[in-house]
Amino acid sequence: MQNSVLSIKIKQRLNKLDSQDYDNIECWQIVEAFNKAQVEWTRRQLHGINAVREGDEQSNRRKDDLQVLLNTQPLPVSNQQVFYSGEIPVNYLQWKRVDAYAKKECCDNRRMTIYLAEEANVNLLLRDKGKQPNFEWAETFATLKDNQVNIYTNNDFAVESAQLTYYRQPRKIEIQGCVDPYTGVQSTTNVECEFKDDIIEVIIDEAVSILAGDIESGNQFSRGTETAERNN
Repeated sequence: MQNSVLSIKIKQRLNKLDSQDYDNIECWQIVEAFNKAQVEWTRRQLHGINAVREGDEQSNRRKDDLQVLLNTQPLPVSNQQVFYSGEIPVNYLQWKRVDAYAKKECCDNRRMTIYLAEEANVNLLLRDKGKQPNFEWAETFATLKDNQVNIYTNNDFAVESAQLTYYRQPRKIEIQGCVDPYTGVQSTTNVECEFKDDIIEVIIDEAVSILAGDIESGNQFSRGTETAERNN
């Protein structure tokens, strides 16, 4: 969907297409509200706080709607004795999985099955014979801490390579010629929303409710919120 159409739809639902009063909506307000709505909608779908209580990959619709945000990239790791650590990407939003290949004196290039664990349980997991890192069974666990992915080895093997699969932040839209009041920078090109048009329609309603709340327009706020949830 083109940004020009997106802007018209938002103004239409706010009843501001022909308004010349002080409640006119500027382009940067549309951009800010829509980008905020993208993040809120995405987090709600991933966590399952939506009308049908469906979270990440719990239905074909969720798989289809959110697949555009799934990203896989190499995770450079360094040896920290009992674990290997790699930095989370800056556009990271939510964990999906981490894959790693390990080696030992006997053999190398063994693909490990890695479970995401709680940082609070690290000492218990390292002590538990059934859950501690094990090269023979090709199983271990990882934790998230301080924007790092920590793949535990318990000094039993070495991690040759790793890659992280995660949900990234939605791409922020930009409207050409619009000046961001927070940075003072003018957008030199149009950056359109990456979601499908049917999802954009839902996010538009979400953005309308945000803008309606900002200008204290109760009717539009209620309509936008209810419509966005009803179509999830």
